[in-house]
Amino acid sequence: MEVKNENVAVKEKSLNFIEEIIENYIAEGGTHIQTRFPPEPNGYLHIGHAKSICLNFGMARKYNGKCNLRFDDTNPVKEDTEYVDSIKEDIKWLGFEWANEFYASDYFDTLYEWAIKLIKKGKAYVDDQSQEEISQGRGTITVPGKESPFRNRSVEENLDLFERMKNGEFPDGSKVLRAKIDMAHPNMLLRDPIMYRIIHTDHHRTGNKWCIYPMYDYAHGQCDSIEHISHSICTLEFDVHRPLYDWFIDELEIFPSHQYEFARLNLTYTVMSKRRLLQLVKEGYVTGWDEPRMPTICALRRKGYTPASIRAFAEKVGVAKRDNVIDLSLLEFCVREDLNKNAQRRMGVLDPLKVVITNYPEGKSEMFTAINNPEDESAGTRQVPFSRELYIERSDFMENPPKKYYRLSPGSEVRLRYAYLLKCEEVIKDEEGNIIELRCTYDPESGNGSSSDGRKVKGVIHWVSAEHAVEAEVRLYNNLFSKEDPNNIEEGKTFLDYINPESMVVTTGYLEQSLGEAEVGEKFQFERIGYFCVDKDSTANKPVFNRVVSLKDSWSKMQNK
Repeated sequence: MEVKNENVAVKEKSLNFIEEIIENYIAEGGTHIQTRFPPEPNGYLHIGHAKSICLNFGMARKYNGKCNLRFDDTNPVKEDTEYVDSIKEDIKWLGFEWANEFYASDYFDTLYEWAIKLIKKGKAYVDDQSQEEISQGRGTITVPGKESPFRNRSVEENLDLFERMKNGEFPDGSKVLRAKIDMAHPNMLLRDPIMYRIIHTDHHRTGNKWCIYPMYDYAHGQCDSIEHISHSICTLEFDVHRPLYDWFIDELEIFPSHQYEFARLNLTYTVMSKRRLLQLVKEGYVTGWDEPRMPTICALRRKGYTPASIRAFAEKVGVAKRDNVIDLSLLEFCVREDLNKNAQRRMGVLDPLKVVITNYPEGKSEMFTAINNPEDESAGTRQVPFSRELYIERSDFMENPPKKYYRLSPGSEVRLRYAYLLKCEEVIKDEEGNIIELRCTYDPESGNGSSSDGRKVKGVIHWVSAEHAVEAEVRLYNNLFSKEDPNNIEEGKTFLDYINPESMVVTTGYLEQSLGEAEVGEKFQFERIGYFCVDKDSTANKPVFNRVVSLKDSWSKMQNK
């Protein structure tokens, strides 16, 4: 379909299947659009959660609805307020605000009363079997389950036992409350699923009020119903849970929330299992949840990613019905595209080779005007100091260059960005034959892009004044894993065997003078190198910069093949 706009044909973007569901709902008279984002506060959010955040909050925003933030805090053993706070910070950083902040624990009293209602209907019972016995009794996909010997307890006995469970009379693991559905059901999740288990431990919000806690499958749909969620959007692995979600709602005769599933996000060279991410942290493979090699939102923020780049990534990935793997280069493309427009330019040398300009007056220094961002005129200009001794990138010099090599070599000239033409006259080496210094001359009439005789050179290289340079620690981050799919583990190995030993390379860089005053979180393009962000480890005496992403754009190249 095409729509006309002031004589310009604009192709209308097609709707994803969630948008189609919502628009059909509206067309049929639906006026109440309510979504929710329901994380469990047992870890830090990662880029996969960011996709879900953008979808749930984005649908509410697009259709003038509301999105709640609800913490699924039904397992006190694993949950902590540290995670609650980090989740709220991540959502706000991404640019979203929730309509209401709720917790599953807000509804513990209601959920308990509803469990009693199911017991009274003969739809739930207390089971004394061990977890192992319950698991064995469920059968297999091809073999029906076996009914518990406690399945046909009377309503009165079940009510008594369930109340005593709540009152703390029984130890952990001694009893559970199960829904009574069908032990031969082809969907094994409907073979009398556990609704409540006994856990004697303090909860981060309710303290020791409860010692029985609802299972996810029992709590989730009912919490949705209490909040009148119209579109409960979750990832595809919950597809098989939907019949149970519907069963509880139908049996309790409560507000009919509906669940819809979309494909979860999988990225190349990345693991997003909370268990594996926790292992990386606990076993010291990374320094913490926000270490820039991690796929967590806080790690991406620390590395230098922007909220706009992650929202753009979620938009480009789209909403699919089938799981797929997204190339990491698309995420890098999105942050590169955003920073290209918004990051100021600076010069920095990460592998320095010293240059002495022999015909430049000793003790003299001068300033050259440099453009802050050619993509943004309003960014203005800055002054860059120039002196007799400079640092250039070692890769910008070659002693025996091939044809069409336009950087510096013996007897050749290059343009120093924003400054003079430079000619290499002599190469200085140490006793082992390593190049340690270049002796060069400059054309004093070649400033501001001109030369004394109008000659032109093809090569332009960046530099910093040695006298004015800021020495900094620069962390060059690469993929944490060397294997494209570290989740596909070969026999005899673990995912840890695929950790890339070059995933973080630390070097000393010499940076333009103005970067000495950069603040934590500020982002810059180091010209001809990449995009960098000031890390929180920075001090006044020792700045630390993280490489966000290189200038190389592999995604665009892949699309143009």
